[in-house]
Amino acid sequence: MNHKLHPHLNQLVRSATLAINERSAEMAADGQTIYHFGFGQSPFPVPDSIVSALQENAYRKNYLPVEGLFELREAVAAYHNDVDQIHIEPEGVLVSPGSKELIFTLQMAIKGSTLIPAPCWVSYVPQANLVQRDNQYIQTRFEDNWRLLPDQLDFAVKQTSGPHLLILNYPGNPDGGTYSAEELKALANVARKNNVLILSDEIYGRLYHKGEHVSIARFYPEGTIVSSSLSKWCAAGGWRLGHFAFPKELFWLKEALASITSDTYSCVAAPIQYAGLQAYNDKDTVGEYLFHCRRILSTIGNFCASTLLEAGVNIQSPSGAFYLFPDFESFRISLSEKGIHDSAAMCEQLLQDTRVVLLPGTAFGRPAEELNARIAYVNFDGGKALQTSREISMEQNLTMHDLGDNVINVKYGIEKLIDWLKE
Repeated sequence: MNHKLHPHLNQLVRSATLAINERSAEMAADGQTIYHFGFGQSPFPVPDSIVSALQENAYRKNYLPVEGLFELREAVAAYHNDVDQIHIEPEGVLVSPGSKELIFTLQMAIKGSTLIPAPCWVSYVPQANLVQRDNQYIQTRFEDNWRLLPDQLDFAVKQTSGPHLLILNYPGNPDGGTYSAEELKALANVARKNNVLILSDEIYGRLYHKGEHVSIARFYPEGTIVSSSLSKWCAAGGWRLGHFAFPKELFWLKEALASITSDTYSCVAAPIQYAGLQAYNDKDTVGEYLFHCRRILSTIGNFCASTLLEAGVNIQSPSGAFYLFPDFESFRISLSEKGIHDSAAMCEQLLQDTRVVLLPGTAFGRPAEELNARIAYVNFDGGKALQTSREISMEQNLTMHDLGDNVINVKYGIEKLIDWLKE
């Protein structure tokens, strides 16, 4: 404990996902074979037209407006209008170095409590803690596909002080699940009745495997901020370009966040914003690219889920993104005989025994005693997978056999996990 730190920062640790990525890299550098299911980074290359746009605009060195390049904001608004079927004006778009920064800024800016369905992304609660904001997990259930139910939201609102911010992430990290339109309508009705502000984190929306993502902003436009980024669907996580989309009713909040950002990061790097403009405008290239990304991810995700299910693991098939959140409760007795009683111990022992890297459920807001973990099934060469998929008709199903040796580490990693569970 360092007494020079603010007291609420004494328990501060690094993001679990970034920490496991660094640890895995160190182990691999030591010559160990790692089956890396720990870090959720898209394996695909950034589309060539977008890379070219970045190269062509590398000379741009001037500061851009705090809210972002206006042409980019126009393109983002058009995307939401056309694809999500929600009305967003360019003036309602705020561009940032990744949506992560804006989520933090939002929690710093507004009063009240943050409601977070768990399992959830690792940084929502740490961000709230950094700004000493009240936060409350809403524990969802495996039986409900880890979805937030309307009565759970209604109950949580009544148990916490307002105003209330609900962070809803779908397709979800860490579970890969999503919501139907009817489920979103029901949640929207509860939010409207209770005047709950929703941050709809739809960073994986374009990676919904069926390509039919629905935004809750369709049903609660006046109270929903939509968040997205190039990190996942464009595979450009390290470029750091995200955005919030505000309805007109929340322009006051967008202005407040813009004021905060003007005194922090100033603006996103100019070349990145011009590349982002290409990403949102090049609809044909991106559409074809996303078809293949979704088909590949669906194929691999369903293979992992079905293989684990056959081995006796409780698991839901993925709907989007590149995650699974299996529950190993059916192996509790055998794990207990190994001295394992919680998810953190399970993942650590698994890593030591097999070099299979998972992240424990505790990192995603689940109770420590549960035996669940996240699998990020992205340890394959995305460029080769795209090439393979493009050689197969869009009318045909893609199989693991088609992907060949490119997915051998995925197969071996799942096999090693199952063998370890059954020892």
